[in-house]
Amino acid sequence: MGRSRRTIPEELLLLALDPTTGTTAQPQSLDLGLAGAQLVELALAGRIAPDGDRIAVVLPRPTGDPTLDSALELLRRRGSPVRAVHWIGGPRLGLRQTYLTHLERCGMVHAVAGQMCGVLPTTRYQATDTAISREIRARLDSAIRTGVPPDPRTAALAALAHAVGLGKHLYPGNEGRSSRSRLRDLIRHDPMGGLVAHAVMDVQNGVAAQPRRAPAGGRQPGARAAVEPAAGVPAQPSRRGSMARVGAR
Repeated sequence: MGRSRRTIPEELLLLALDPTTGTTAQPQSLDLGLAGAQLVELALAGRIAPDGDRIAVVLPRPTGDPTLDSALELLRRRGSPVRAVHWIGGPRLGLRQTYLTHLERCGMVHAVAGQMCGVLPTTRYQATDTAISREIRARLDSAIRTGVPPDPRTAALAALAHAVGLGKHLYPGNEGRSSRSRLRDLIRHDPMGGLVAHAVMDVQNGVAAQPRRAPAGGRQPGARAAVEPAAGVPAQPSRRGSMARVGAR
């Protein structure tokens, strides 16, 4: 994968980067969104594919992008398809800083050292070429304004931007309400982006960690008894769940 095309994680981070303050909007959920964006990018590169609400490696060959290849190798080591919510909510937080460092190395941002309260050292990041960020934003604006189905990359970027809560950052206030609504609606134009975006939102809402509850009155006749999950291990919901939501939109 050459550098002629920016990856979806890079574009998501550039969207979240405030050109005035040099900080990122929604920093906590952004880590989750970047993990999801890696999945979408790997799917577009033909390295992984959805299997229900799980992700399966179909081609383990490296892409040439070190951050994506690290994620691909972790997926390959799993040996079997992994649920999207478990991957996104897994112990890979810190991707925001990883990608900021990556963008700095690629020359897309530069670090500016500073201090908080005159004591604590801080680092802000400024885009080296604001035209790149404007072009990314213009693609979203065009999809929202025209209603023309966007290309899969833009649709996935829109889905992830909505999932991590960037809508209020990109389209603030009451005047931006209709744009935020249309941004959310773009999720239906890319099944993989929709699957991942729903997984990001499920992780934020704690859905993946909630055990199933037996229906009132016990199990139905002929039904198998539910197996209680081990302590600390999330229950496995139906594999049709996430894709069913995507298809219903």
